[in-house]
Amino acid sequence: MEQRHCGEGTGAVAPQPPGALPVLVILAAGASRRMGSCKALLELHGRTSLEHLLRAGSCCGESLIVTGHHDAEIRAFLCATPDLPAHRIATNANWAAGRTGSVQLAASVYPGRDLCLAPVDCPLVPAPVFAALLDTWLKARSPARGWLAPCHSPQPAAAPRHGHPIILGRELPAHIESPAQSLRHLRTRAEPLLSLSVEHREILDNFDTRADLAPPPQGSSA
Repeated sequence: MEQRHCGEGTGAVAPQPPGALPVLVILAAGASRRMGSCKALLELHGRTSLEHLLRAGSCCGESLIVTGHHDAEIRAFLCATPDLPAHRIATNANWAAGRTGSVQLAASVYPGRDLCLAPVDCPLVPAPVFAALLDTWLKARSPARGWLAPCHSPQPAAAPRHGHPIILGRELPAHIESPAQSLRHLRTRAEPLLSLSVEHREILDNFDTRADLAPPPQGSSA
């Protein structure tokens, strides 16, 4: 069902077969106004945010990029970039209504499938984190209403903070009431709530402005 990396993913695919992995969903629909340019195409350590996430999350097997405001730019980049992992593309025409609308769209493209949500403002999550999340999810038997997020303690004595990517069980998207609704609402509906402690602070990144791209000072809890 995967298409070439410049293809369109418009039709729904078959429901989740037993033992299937969550689908990687890269959330790239926003306008990136405070960043000043498309976050998905920011170059970080020699690769764009999209490339980082597609490659790091390739263990999911299937990938969907949800575009919006920067749809044309992202498609042009993907079609011009060889050797990317296979993926589909879906356009959220109502992207301005809220990020959760992109989750609804992904669930309509992949009905009955668990989703691994990876926003482009947290692009440097390394492959071992994705692999560990998948392993934890499968060991938990892919709970239909489950929620799994990585967590990290920025300092030894600090309380762990949850970050991205997040795995949603296949039944949770049905509880989305509007595109503007926070994902925290789905978290209250989740059962079980799962967490995985990781050593990689990149799960806490939130690249919203150019200032966020600078590394945190040594010893900072940011």
